[in-house]
Amino acid sequence: MATRTMTVGQAIVEFLAHQYTVDGNIRERTIPGVFGIFGHGNVAGIGQALKQYSIDSPLLMPYYQARNEQAMVHESTAFARIKRRRATFACAASVGPGATNMLTGAAVATTNRLPVLLLPSDTFANRASDPVLQQLEAPHDASLSVNDAFKPLSRYFDRVQRPEQLFSALLGAMRVLTDPVETGAVTVCLPEDVQAEIIEVPEEFLADREWHIRRPRPDAGVIAQVARAIRASKKPMIIAGGGVIYSDAHDELNTFVTQTGIPVATSQAGVGSLNWDHPQCQGAVGTTGTTGANRLAKEADLIIGIGTRYSDFTTSSRSAFQNPAVKFININIASFDAFKHGSAIPVVADAREALTELTSELTGYSISSEYAAKSKKEKVEWDATVDAAFVDQKRVRPSQTEIIHAVQSASDAQDTVICAAGSLPGDLHKLWRVRSPLGYHVEYAFSCMGYEIAAGVGAARAGASPIVMVGDGSYLMMHTEIVSAVAEGIKFIIVLIQNHGYASIGHLSESIGSERYGTKYRFRNSQENNFETGDVLPVDLATNAESLGINVIRIEETSHAIADLHDAVKKAKASSRATLIHINSDPLLYAPDGEGWWDVPVAPISTLESTQNAYKNYQEALKLQRPLLGNGVIERE
Repeated sequence: MATRTMTVGQAIVEFLAHQYTVDGNIRERTIPGVFGIFGHGNVAGIGQALKQYSIDSPLLMPYYQARNEQAMVHESTAFARIKRRRATFACAASVGPGATNMLTGAAVATTNRLPVLLLPSDTFANRASDPVLQQLEAPHDASLSVNDAFKPLSRYFDRVQRPEQLFSALLGAMRVLTDPVETGAVTVCLPEDVQAEIIEVPEEFLADREWHIRRPRPDAGVIAQVARAIRASKKPMIIAGGGVIYSDAHDELNTFVTQTGIPVATSQAGVGSLNWDHPQCQGAVGTTGTTGANRLAKEADLIIGIGTRYSDFTTSSRSAFQNPAVKFININIASFDAFKHGSAIPVVADAREALTELTSELTGYSISSEYAAKSKKEKVEWDATVDAAFVDQKRVRPSQTEIIHAVQSASDAQDTVICAAGSLPGDLHKLWRVRSPLGYHVEYAFSCMGYEIAAGVGAARAGASPIVMVGDGSYLMMHTEIVSAVAEGIKFIIVLIQNHGYASIGHLSESIGSERYGTKYRFRNSQENNFETGDVLPVDLATNAESLGINVIRIEETSHAIADLHDAVKKAKASSRATLIHINSDPLLYAPDGEGWWDVPVAPISTLESTQNAYKNYQEALKLQRPLLGNGVIERE
């Protein structure tokens, strides 16, 4: 068997360059590039290999700079979302803090079921230099390193202690990266001495290899059971999740609901399953849902979940479904999610395949005219509510709702709005009128502050036209990838909403009786020992962004701020450069209520009257919470 002599680092780079994902008639590189920040842990291994190939074969494995290890994982995660999990990046970091900086990114990827390959350097396998700089010493376990923290955050974990372990480690990593059930963060730890060791690599290992994404059909007979349950129901409802997006099942869902008339609500990850103006699309469901979706969910006797993991926001902390006879059919490629919460009929299958078979099985079926009329009425009412809230009130500090509308109205159908944390995700979920399958990416499985700007760069790399909407709190967490965008000439738009604090937690704090404590950006009042009453900080985030090299447009505090914002988005879209638009908002002006609830416990004993009142409201809300979503099985014929 022919072999080549190379270092472990060189073998890793060349192997990754020849991996391909195949999804039907789509074939593309699984790992089209490597992010890296180099230190003593990887500069002579992965770093040397990337440098060598950049000279010998520049297109083999492109290298990209990042300014923060966490951010490069976020970039990769957003890239994978836009690519529908068919491709992602590898992220190489040095030993110690470089590696641990990626932990948050790993959690984001895994909770969102999005693939990313992490290659953190590790301490010396030979222990000749022990303890090495930045090594964590654990007296009770000499084999422990900081990289063990990746284990609970990864869907696959390995540590290459000997060069010959590389083959099984990388093949195992690729298996999980391309598995729609298992995918998430994949971590292969690379001791810094092993990266530079010699290894004989079989030519076969370095040849092109294809990884086919599985699209399993439902088990025989199960779709017939689902069809019978739907025919027997009076008020069926679909909850579309991210599985519809990743399966590229938009056309199949459209065909199915157009034929049957069944209304559709969406989770955060499922926005884009149908366009907002589709007759069957009720929009967001749950805590951040619309009145239409939540009212239909409350009365539904059959919930058909397609590719959703039923988070607490989707189910309004298990309070959304109040029909005592409600049953659940969960269609999901992962059995873990298909069987959740007492599912009456769990269907372990790909969303697209299941919808195709279900459409055929339900030929001639449609919901009752009465139910169709109610669904239409709810949609019309909510759309009218949003239209009214979108009207520009000519405020010098407009509401977030008005800002969303200004951005929406200036955007194109194929633009992708990106967000993750604060009050924006909730408002976008029920207000953003998505017009294309990939037009919405709100990371809400982990809701990671600091994700947004890095994600915008990653989405742009994947070919999207991103509009990042971010509050000042999240901007301050991580805005460093602006520099990456400037360095590479990456075009995207950031709308930075300045409200001088944490608007989302401020609202939540108020609702649970804590009076917005600790959520304002103010000078510290030393006499009262708090940040509640001091003057607003003289922070100029627009100037901060400008100093990083990005084009900045400031929206002044005038009565035509919203009109100016609309024009600024149009101007930014016409520009060839990345642009940040800065606008001040009033955090006390809220979006229309969608009648959802979120379980956040309230202190039962307090000297604060606000907390006492909040606890009474909490006790009432708990009465609607169900111990399980499902309540039994559907009778079989």
